[in-house]
Amino acid sequence: MLVSRNTRNTSIPGRRKIKMTEAVFAADPTRLLVAAAAGIVLLLLLIIKFKFHPVLSLLISALVIGLGAGMPVPTLVNTVEKGAGETLQGIVLLIGLGSLFGGILEVSGGAQCVAQTLVNKCGEKKAGIALGITGLVVGTTVFFEAGVVILIPLAFGLAKKTRKSTLYYVIPLLAGLATGFAFIPPSAGSVLVANMLGVDLGIMIAVGVPTGILSLIFAGILWSKVIGNKIHTGLPSAVSEVREEEEANLPKFSTVIAIILVPLVLILFSTLSEYILALNGIRPVLEFVGTPFVALIIAVLCAMYFLGKKQGYNGEQLKKILDRSLRPTGQILLVITGGGIIRWVLQDCGMGDIIGPALEKSGLPLILVAFLIAALVRASVGAAVVAMTMAAGIMASMPAVAGLSPLYLAAMVCAITGGATAFSHVNDSGFWLVSSLLEIDEKTTLKSWTMMETIIGFTGLICAMVISIFA
Repeated sequence: MLVSRNTRNTSIPGRRKIKMTEAVFAADPTRLLVAAAAGIVLLLLLIIKFKFHPVLSLLISALVIGLGAGMPVPTLVNTVEKGAGETLQGIVLLIGLGSLFGGILEVSGGAQCVAQTLVNKCGEKKAGIALGITGLVVGTTVFFEAGVVILIPLAFGLAKKTRKSTLYYVIPLLAGLATGFAFIPPSAGSVLVANMLGVDLGIMIAVGVPTGILSLIFAGILWSKVIGNKIHTGLPSAVSEVREEEEANLPKFSTVIAIILVPLVLILFSTLSEYILALNGIRPVLEFVGTPFVALIIAVLCAMYFLGKKQGYNGEQLKKILDRSLRPTGQILLVITGGGIIRWVLQDCGMGDIIGPALEKSGLPLILVAFLIAALVRASVGAAVVAMTMAAGIMASMPAVAGLSPLYLAAMVCAITGGATAFSHVNDSGFWLVSSLLEIDEKTTLKSWTMMETIIGFTGLICAMVISIFA
């Protein structure tokens, strides 16, 4: 049955307005649940068994859910178009600008500079910690796969020098990259979920940084010592000689760190200006430069000058670097869009009105519910972005979520991104990337990589639960 389209704005102190869209089609509850289950099963089959691309699989699944629930074709088409627009709104610029920033950081040697400086200062005994910190910093600005490719030669070089297991150095690096992507803006993962739940990025940074640091300690630094001493993995056969960049060709460490901190500091000061009276005079300026996409524009311009022009790159070379850095964004944005379309189809059919009350009556904390949904999708589908999008969409459709405090919602973001990080296994491209780069078998990858990802996920959940108590 069609119902009137009713949209309302819910304003919560300390965060931007959230647009809450009620169901535009009241489906029969039983039929909707059957259609949703069939659509999710079809999604799993298409991705896992038939090896369809996630984007195509998500769109087919969304159509099956809508048609199966009895949604009229014109309403379904409108929902798909609306879902694509609503999902991309607020994140497309951030992901694109973040890619530009990461591209310059990669080509200029900024990432290598941070890693080498920290390793030199910490010494070989604490090199794992240095690599973990590097991964955490770099993971907030570049895609996980790019960060691995950029930094893993440093881990191999240390393993060759010390003759320790490669896991001893690779696991902290991977943990840092994964936690940066999951918890700390302006990374794509944290920004995606925060935007869907309407969380101010300044609050998200304040919550995400300590969560990321704790995850790095447990999953990277401590777990690497356990698994590195237990399993000895040698250097990959292709790595006959690992050679570091000459420090003379790298930018200054202080310059790289300052540029990386630019967007984080600007966003934080924008948030703090709402609470600190002394900043009232310059609050309009801070709010402008602290708008996430404006802060990233400033960071990209700084990177272009200090890591580009100052390093000898001309305008044409910089343009090629920026063009290349944008190539991976198309796929991730389309996957995010596909997951968002499923979310809106379910929401416009009234799934939130069915699941919301049921979950509330279950007595489970909303933080735990958010984690479990993300973890189930992650374990089933493999794609972290899909798990984040679907879990955030389901939680955003629940009426109880609209009245939560900004701090509680930031904790929920950590629970969702943690659940979407845990349980990586054979259906996850990251699993095979690590396995192939380290030249280790599936069993070893499960013991090292999968355990590391799962520890990150549960650390995020524990941190979220603790924060939610105070929220």
